[in-house]
Amino acid sequence: MIPKRLYRLAIAIAAITAWMGASATIPAGYYSSLDGKSGEALKDAIHNLAMQHTTLSYGSLWGYFTETDCRPENPNQVWDMYSDDVFYFRGYSAPYGMNREHSLPKSWWGGYDASQGYSAYTDINHLYPSEEDANMAKYNWPLGEVSQVEFDNGVTRVGSPMMGQGGGANQVFEPDNRYKGDFARTYFYMACAYQHYKWKYTYMLNNTSWKTLNNWSIEMLCRWARNDAVSDKEVNRNDAVQKHQNNRNPFIDFPDLFEYIWGNRQGQIFYVSEAGTSSDTTTYDGEPELIAPTQGTSLNFGEVALGKSLDYTLYVKGHGLTNPLSLVLYRDDYKMFSIPVSTISRTAANSADGYALTITYTPTTLGNHSAHLVIYDGGLVGSVEVELLATCLPAPTLTTLTALEATDINGSKYIANWKAANEEVDYYVITRTIYNKENGDVRTEVTNTDDSNTASYLFDDRMPGETHTYYVQSYRLGYLSNPSNTITLDASGITGIEADKPLHIIGKEGGILIQCNEDLGTATIYDMAGRVVRRIDNLHNDMVIDLPRGIYLLKTATSRSAWKVAVQ
Repeated sequence: MIPKRLYRLAIAIAAITAWMGASATIPAGYYSSLDGKSGEALKDAIHNLAMQHTTLSYGSLWGYFTETDCRPENPNQVWDMYSDDVFYFRGYSAPYGMNREHSLPKSWWGGYDASQGYSAYTDINHLYPSEEDANMAKYNWPLGEVSQVEFDNGVTRVGSPMMGQGGGANQVFEPDNRYKGDFARTYFYMACAYQHYKWKYTYMLNNTSWKTLNNWSIEMLCRWARNDAVSDKEVNRNDAVQKHQNNRNPFIDFPDLFEYIWGNRQGQIFYVSEAGTSSDTTTYDGEPELIAPTQGTSLNFGEVALGKSLDYTLYVKGHGLTNPLSLVLYRDDYKMFSIPVSTISRTAANSADGYALTITYTPTTLGNHSAHLVIYDGGLVGSVEVELLATCLPAPTLTTLTALEATDINGSKYIANWKAANEEVDYYVITRTIYNKENGDVRTEVTNTDDSNTASYLFDDRMPGETHTYYVQSYRLGYLSNPSNTITLDASGITGIEADKPLHIIGKEGGILIQCNEDLGTATIYDMAGRVVRRIDNLHNDMVIDLPRGIYLLKTATSRSAWKVAVQ
């Protein structure tokens, strides 16, 4: 006799419709939380809905771009909104000469920063493939309209802004007219989805108004959205994003939605049933319905090294479910994937936020792996099936990089340089320590490059009186190389002043880690009262010195001044 649970599963799988091969549409009831709201409450509802999405891994993005950013006439060709150059996809790796571009620059919120969350860093609603030179030229400048051009490739223009634009920036990035609406609707989405972020750069955004966008950027973006209507490209991309990330950009589905928050319908109530949509949708009719995930959802974990694991969060959300939902993994390599529960209560699934289901990929063999997650019961007719894909590769061997002296030092700007890795890497990690000798402040900042195609990075945040040091590591599949040598850019702008015996001190929990090119001899550690707390006969590279939590000064026999470090 077939066990009852497996019998129900077989019936559910048999009920999967032919829709599996079709394009996604807006799930019934997906936007119900927006209905009847206006102003700030409407924007908050968009924020809550947008944040209920699967946070993807950075290494998997090119695998998603093959669906979100392919040209309809040639599915292998990249649709690049930054140039008219022709590029072709090549699996998980970037086509040579292309970057994964955060259209809203990651430096505006701090990038891959655990304090802000990783969601925006890999949110494909605002990540696009970009030709490398155009990406470098646009840098982290705000959107705007150019008055005096300094870079123009026929699609991307960079230069000084029109009067009243730029938010204080010296330059702006102006996309081609055919893409201005695309970027406007992307920024509307980001201003809602990540309204809780604290913005470091406020050219277009602010931390004081519920509208998030500044007045000059509101005027321009609204104008761009009106003049460049939603295109088939945006609709198709929105469907592909939903298939993999399980959320949508509502400003594409409802082209006039921005008017209710920033435009000429401010204060008016938004009704989903009355709003025109860019694609067909249905409203919730009271029958048990699964809003997310939708049929045909595919989660690609990308490349994961043997010995590592990766978690994805899938939001399971329904309307009118009458019973608990049942979950089961099956097919092919289902043992490589795991979920913590086999049922979800109808209360949790019917809630406004849905149920956050963790799916873990833990490979035990090399190669491509796939499985299916089936969600059924709950009063649903049939089931929803989610495809799970991943690739396991050997753990990488990473060599230690060589950092090079900074170049193009001009005012607050300089370019950090290093020798590119010989082996394949995902990106580079630059760790800087910034010392202000006037007030004694010291801070450490970590910056990830978007890709491995370049061996330099432009910084524009050096303040007068600051000494900056940096070292570089490569990153691949969850592994970091050993730190490179440390480059020093002193307050006068001179690099290499300590190149004879460079020293870098990294504060860590319970002590400090020493990074240097050669043994530095005797060292003394003082507390902030000037008392000697430790003497070391031979300070050398990779030495770990245990210290209680506090602020310390370290002086070596060869250093020109004391080094300040904080121990957590």
